[in-house]
Amino acid sequence: MPTLLNKNGFKFFFYANEHEPKHIHVMKSNGFAKVELKTLLVVQNYFKPKDLKLAIEIIKENQERFERIWDEWFN
Repeated sequence: MPTLLNKNGFKFFFYANEHEPKHIHVMKSNGFAKVELKTLLVVQNYFKPKDLKLAIEIIKENQERFERIWDEWFN
């Protein structure tokens, strides 16, 4: 389970046996979300709205980096 970033209490990661479309998992305390990288579509969400908004902002800031790491890991 490669961790890509720890920021503001959030952990951004993907699993070693992931599937398309490219996506990122994010955890913080008891919250969890899964977000598609290309579209930032929230596929699963167990965060409060404020935490989800912040998580998506962080993903957006690191979107290209996360996609590059995904490509390197799975190709």
